[in-house]
Amino acid sequence: MSTTVVSSPTLSDQRKKVTVRTLAQMKARREPITMLTAYDYPTALSIDRAGVDAILVGDSLGMVVLGYENTLPVTMDDMLHHCKAVARGARYALLVGDMPFMSYQVDVQEAVRNAGRFLQEAGMDAVKLEGGRERLETIRAIVAAGIPVMGHLGLTPQSVHQLGGFRAQAKTTASARRLLEDALLLQEAGCFSLVLESVPARLAELVSRRLDIPTIGIGAGGGCDGQVLVTHDLLGLFDRFTPRFVKQYANLHAEMARAFAEYIADVQEGRFPAEAHSVEMPEEDWQALLAELEDEG
Repeated sequence: MSTTVVSSPTLSDQRKKVTVRTLAQMKARREPITMLTAYDYPTALSIDRAGVDAILVGDSLGMVVLGYENTLPVTMDDMLHHCKAVARGARYALLVGDMPFMSYQVDVQEAVRNAGRFLQEAGMDAVKLEGGRERLETIRAIVAAGIPVMGHLGLTPQSVHQLGGFRAQAKTTASARRLLEDALLLQEAGCFSLVLESVPARLAELVSRRLDIPTIGIGAGGGCDGQVLVTHDLLGLFDRFTPRFVKQYANLHAEMARAFAEYIADVQEGRFPAEAHSVEMPEEDWQALLAELEDEG
């Protein structure tokens, strides 16, 4: 009598594609949302397989991948290039593309066109843009075009010069109230979610309770509906600085430096490549080649 062996389903088999509706349901169930950044295919593949809920292709790539001092030099072409790579690697996570500086601030119609490119050309599920009440018309137009929008309040890196640097925000009564008002306005304009960056934890928790849409915190305490980190910070890959709100889960920069130094030493001292790393031809063919060369004189 034969028996049929049925393999148990893997995590990937059990997962369904995460959508903006999924995040809303997670907030309703008080289930924490996880989000990480990715900028290339292998990282996206690894993060997606780990089971993260959402992947942000952030304009932070300008600093951690392209080496700029801030995010301002990042272009639409840069973002679309990296978004396409991430989309090829991630199957289940909600994919959010970050609209770069000056891609949505000048003209509403241009903003809608640029937002559409993230979905049409780059395989994203949604876009993210920075700002509060000054962005309402733009957000409404993008949402009206059928494009989900994630908002971003608090420390908004594209306004780094206006803010006087990468500094925590909304620490006074007036600025905290303005942030809460902006959050409610963004929700009314149609944002499906909101990033809160570098704001007081109690304020972020208050905003999260007042909103029907989920909040994703970064340096905003544990009272948000979810958390996001820049993956290069989490892995210890970005060596220029690490924000105080980052928990570093690895130090891959140091490990890479060790591996590179070991490789250089192996090559210089003749340990690499060894026989195991080399390709050989059959002995008879080698001898035949030597014989032919010898005959040719």
